[in-house]
This record gives sequence, structure tokens and C-alpha cells, in this order.
Amino acid sequence: MKTASNKPFLKVLAGEKVKTPPVWMMRQAGRYLPEYRKVRAKAGEFLDLCYNPKLASEVTLQPIDRFGFDAAIIFSDILVIPHALGMKLEYLEKTGPVLDPVRTRKAIESLSAKRFHAHLNPVYEALELTKSRLPKHTALIGFAGAPWTVATYMIEGKTSKQYEHTKQMMFGDKALFSKLMQLLVDVTSDYLIAQIDAGAEAVQLFDSWAGVLPEESFEEWVIKPAKEIRKRVKKIYPQVPFIGFPRGAGLYYKDFVKEVAPDAVGLDYTVPRQWAAEKLQTRLPVQGNLDPCILLTDKKTVAKETVKVLTDFKKGPHVFNLGHGILPATPIENVEAMIKAIRG
Repeated sequence: MKTASNKPFLKVLAGEKVKTPPVWMMRQAGRYLPEYRKVRAKAGEFLDLCYNPKLASEVTLQPIDRFGFDAAIIFSDILVIPHALGMKLEYLEKTGPVLDPVRTRKAIESLSAKRFHAHLNPVYEALELTKSRLPKHTALIGFAGAPWTVATYMIEGKTSKQYEHTKQMMFGDKALFSKLMQLLVDVTSDYLIAQIDAGAEAVQLFDSWAGVLPEESFEEWVIKPAKEIRKRVKKIYPQVPFIGFPRGAGLYYKDFVKEVAPDAVGLDYTVPRQWAAEKLQTRLPVQGNLDPCILLTDKKTVAKETVKVLTDFKKGPHVFNLGHGILPATPIENVEAMIKAIRG
């Protein structure tokens, strides 16, 4: 399918196969960049940076200015959604995000979307500002965390390995869990639409913990919410690409692609590429999936492994990306080696 866009990223999302795959990286505006660390120190707390449109736009543009990526993803966080619903949220240096968990009906019913868009207006302002400053060939991505992943943080109150409180509610009080998930479907849909209103040219739904669910639960709490969110976004913006990223989904990637019908699917680094090329890329563009740890090695290894990804996905539309977010310890010269291998 041809698109009138002159942006390689949008061409590929429309199903075109281009000679040189477009490239961007998850967490590309982050701690591996000295210029980011400088702005982060100036901003204060992490959320202060997320909610400062000028600084959020500045760090969004930093990897574009330095590396010339084909897409910029707005600097924010998936947990601004529960924060906008009234949850207390803070980021601790060694433990990450911490929230006051919602585990009772009263706690869930206390969540309110009344000030949702007012709270998130700085994100929309950052998108507008970034859009006005991007190079002509560079696309702008908006994003949100998927309901399942966001719900785990809300119920656990932090990052988890077992998700025991979340699964206890999911299996033991389905009505209450459904109430929370429905709220998240509603506000996430609205949030993505508002980001497109503000200038996002594509949106990505991150389901970071999709891989921890068994088959029936994956269908109920990953596929169905993503399908509904996509439907609502497409009702308003049918031409704007919708990317799904059900990290860790394994064999369920096929079901996700079939049922949700995203315009493209992001692949984590555990997905066998030849399987993905045969089972997924023949149906839609794929995005991924270099292991971020490869960028911690050396330039020669980075180049070799980058070429492997390019080779495995050479037959169809492909956006080059990592299989998860770039790590803070990544040497900048290794990112440059990756880009050189892609474009060289």
C-alpha cells in the first residue's frame, strides 16, 4: 500500500518495503545520552521532566539531533495515566516507580478521570512543540501503556516479578478487576486520540508484561483491551498507524496480530525472527528486535548482529528497533555503529 508521506517510518507502517529500513529505539531519549542527563538534572524529579513541555520536547529531540533517527517518540511515561487518575506516584532511584496500590473496591472507585486531560495537557503541549521542530522526514510517535501492564503497577504499587496481587484480583474478583480494566481502556483510548490531536503521526501501545499471562487470560486482558482501544482510535483517526507491542507474548503474537489487527507489531528480542518473518511479516510490518544488550558489546559485534536482523526481515516491511528499551550503560559509539550498519 502506497502512502503520500515522505517519511520512511510512515511509508513502512503503510505496508511499503523501502530499501533502507527506518530506525528508532525504545527509550531513545534517556540516560545513555550526556545531554539528557544534563536536562534531567536541571528538571529535578523525573515527573517534573515529563510534565515540563519545553524540557520534554528538548529531550525528545536530542536523539534526533544526534543520530538522525526516522521517528521521535514523545518523552513521557506509561504511568502518567494512573497519576492523572489521582494516584500518588513517585520514582525512587533504585526501586523505580512507587504508587499507593489500589486493591479494594473503594480504592478503585476513588479513581477519577475528571481532571485527566487537564493533568496530561503538558504532554499534549510537548507534542505540539516537538512537531513544529522536527525535521521534515522524521515522524512523531505518541504512546501509552496498555491496560494490563498499567493495572499491574496500580495494584502491585511497584514493579513486580510474580504479580500476585494483580492475579489474585484477576482470578478471584473478576468483576472488580474488569471495572479497573474498563476504566483504563476508556482513558487510554482518549489519551491516544488526544496525542494525535496534538500532532502524533503514529501511536504505540506498550504491553510490557503481556508475557506473564496464560492463554485465556492473554485473550481476555491483553487482546480484547488492545482491540477495543485500536477500534476507538481508528474510529476518529482511521489513517493514523497503530502499533502494538505485546512484549513476551511468544506464540500468542499470532493471535494478537489476528485479533487486534494493528498496522504494525513490535517484536521483543525473544521472538524467533525467521518465525516472525514467516508468520507475522507476511501479514503486516514488523518492528524490532535487536537485543539491547548487544549494544553493550563492541562496534564489530553490534554491526554483525544488526545485519542479522536486517537479513532476517529483508523480504517485507520492517522498522528497525530494539527488542526492548536501550540500556543506560550503552556506549554512544555502539548506537552509531548500529545506524551505520543499517544505512551503510
